[in-house]
Amino acid sequence: MLKTIQATEVEVEIRRVEEEAPEGIEEAQLDEMWSYVGNKTNQRWLWHAIDRQTGQVLAYTFGQRKDEVFLQLKKLLEPFGIKNYCTDGWRAYERHLPTERHQVGKRKTQRIERKHLSLRTRIKRLTRKTICFSKSEEMHDIVIGLFINRYEFGLNI
Repeated sequence: MLKTIQATEVEVEIRRVEEEAPEGIEEAQLDEMWSYVGNKTNQRWLWHAIDRQTGQVLAYTFGQRKDEVFLQLKKLLEPFGIKNYCTDGWRAYERHLPTERHQVGKRKTQRIERKHLSLRTRIKRLTRKTICFSKSEEMHDIVIGLFINRYEFGLNI
């Protein structure tokens, strides 16, 4: 077909389309991932959220498995204008997320659980049975944070 069309028969019109401001994230998956520092009694949790549609990490934080740490993550997520939250059934989510915008279930958290598997595969400090572990919380958070900043946000650090 292209061979039969002459260049003089083709009309091209180029117009600038104004970018629309994003209206927020439709759905975000939130979850926490367990690891440890020094020994398994000193648990350290990576809390993070991803855009359910794209799989892009939106924000993350480290701490214990307590409401205060979840509230830190929630504060980091405020600028994204998230419309709905998808989580597992952990109580902190139920206490601090609006019921009408909160969906609970494994079906809606598959992408973030898959991200956990990738992180555990690539960062030995997150593997449950390993001889590679952090001796300080500071180094633990720095190593994992650097990895996330590099491979999720594309930052050359």
